[in-house]
Amino acid sequence: MRIRGRTLSALLLAAALGASALTVGTYSAAAEGPTPTRVTGASTRAHVMAGSTGAHVMGGSTGAHVMGASALPSADDADGDGYIPAVPQVTGVTPSDRTPAPAYHREFQANCSVTHTAPDDPIVYPGQPGASHDHTFMGNTSTNAHSTTASLSGGATTCNAPADSSAYWMPSLFKGDQKILPTGPQVIYYKSGVTDYTSVRPFPKGLRFVVGSPTQSAQEFRAHKGFVEGWECGDSFFNVDFPASCPSRPDVQLNIRFQAPSCWNGLYLDTPDHKSHMAYPVVKPGTNDNMCPASHPVALPMIEFKMAFPVNGDMSQVRLSSGRGYSFHYDFFNAWEEPTLKALVDHCINGGLQCDTRGYDQNHPERGAVLNADHRLP
Repeated sequence: MRIRGRTLSALLLAAALGASALTVGTYSAAAEGPTPTRVTGASTRAHVMAGSTGAHVMGGSTGAHVMGASALPSADDADGDGYIPAVPQVTGVTPSDRTPAPAYHREFQANCSVTHTAPDDPIVYPGQPGASHDHTFMGNTSTNAHSTTASLSGGATTCNAPADSSAYWMPSLFKGDQKILPTGPQVIYYKSGVTDYTSVRPFPKGLRFVVGSPTQSAQEFRAHKGFVEGWECGDSFFNVDFPASCPSRPDVQLNIRFQAPSCWNGLYLDTPDHKSHMAYPVVKPGTNDNMCPASHPVALPMIEFKMAFPVNGDMSQVRLSSGRGYSFHYDFFNAWEEPTLKALVDHCINGGLQCDTRGYDQNHPERGAVLNADHRLP
């Protein structure tokens, strides 16, 4: 039963975390720190990322897999320093500490299917095809190493809503040498991460960020503020690495849920580490309420990946292209058509509803839907 599985998983988790002390890895906590100071030459900072088949250097040679933050100019980052200013920048905002009328759900779904896989990453390696470990892409069908805000905007998409041309991607999952792709639309929630759900604003066009790190240790993965229930299958939950086995039944898949930071500094659409412009909410002193920190005062939707991989049975050969299960991370590049995103945020998140992909809450049919049967604004 589920309770028994969770209890057993807690014991397995303790063992896994003990073993993780031997794991060497680096992790950027910048997403939860203050807004960075812009420094000339910031794009030359490098970080080391563990590969799934051993360490390797960007570009195909062997050795340490060392990757620069943003090494080349692009249409979005003309000087290639990794800082992409928002236009206009959002300043003068004070984080909301209000406690509005209770609303258990404040969300809608932007469900998207897999489009393709490629060793590209237009956030970490803009303009450098083949420089990354393999990624599984969802949403915009054109996403590649050269993707920019302009190239993604208005593009074809596998998301239910045609207005969502955003790019979503994560490390590819393998069982042995076989690549395992999620089938059908994957659930991508847009939620309120702060107590004052009425203060949440739509994402600015072109905002992008990385959630988690491919070099995080098992302990860092478990302690990450985006961690929900780790890797799940059958009655096994809270796994920081892939379970040794999963029930061999047609209804069993390998699942993971992971939440993104939802507080923005209002200044940059990206920063050299692809994290520092975003932060997770903090607890309002003396309460259980969540609010944005003063350094990142703008509340945005909280993305939550809920991915399902069609794999079960013996899991000993399962790995990510980035390494072990605790190397899971994902990327988001916003290219929503702005009126549609605003309408969904206003109606579902600000309105305290539990909406589907059309912006419809079946528990409140009197509130109507945002999108028509074709998932478009009427």
